[in-house]
Amino acid sequence: MDPNDIPDNTSVVHMRFRQHRRILYYMRLIEHELPQLVAFRKPFVPPPPSQPLVIRSISYGGEEHPATRKRVIVVPISRLPLKGEAAIHKFKLLAGPRWSPEAPKDSGVGHAEDSAEHGYIKISCEDFPEPAMNLKWASDALDRLIAEANSTKDTFSDVPLDMRHLEARARKAKKGGHMRRGGNRPSIKDFPQEWLPTRPVDSSAVNTI
Repeated sequence: MDPNDIPDNTSVVHMRFRQHRRILYYMRLIEHELPQLVAFRKPFVPPPPSQPLVIRSISYGGEEHPATRKRVIVVPISRLPLKGEAAIHKFKLLAGPRWSPEAPKDSGVGHAEDSAEHGYIKISCEDFPEPAMNLKWASDALDRLIAEANSTKDTFSDVPLDMRHLEARARKAKKGGHMRRGGNRPSIKDFPQEWLPTRPVDSSAVNTI
């Protein structure tokens, strides 16, 4: 029988063969090479209190993208080297909208963390062409905030915290938080009475006995 007379398989069958060869290739890797990686296994050790920074980066699997140079730093304020409650209050004022009482959803910090007493600060930078340069700027900005907060020249203890960025975030989310600001929705009964003008007393309307 002439080999040229043997009918070849269809393209669908060749695709199945290629798929099976790919599966066999990875099965061989699992059987022969993965056991060698046990020698490089290391136990997970949580970061010590002296390293409270959480650094987040973006990767597109090796593809070039402008967002890959961005670096984000998230750190709980209670783990920063701040000197007392006055420095913590001043740090929150200086942080402005970068401060939030809860950890950002994309920060990698869980809700069960035990260091969320004073909230979190988030600093990001993508102005420089290299990721290390953006991380260095964000780290230097955090160091400058800490140094200024620990300065006793002016504590700003009489300045309240600005919560407008939190209210704007709740208003944008439209989940009901924009309807109440720290309690029930204000009404006309909450208008300060001392702001109303005083009415002059009409002597003719006073009944005399």
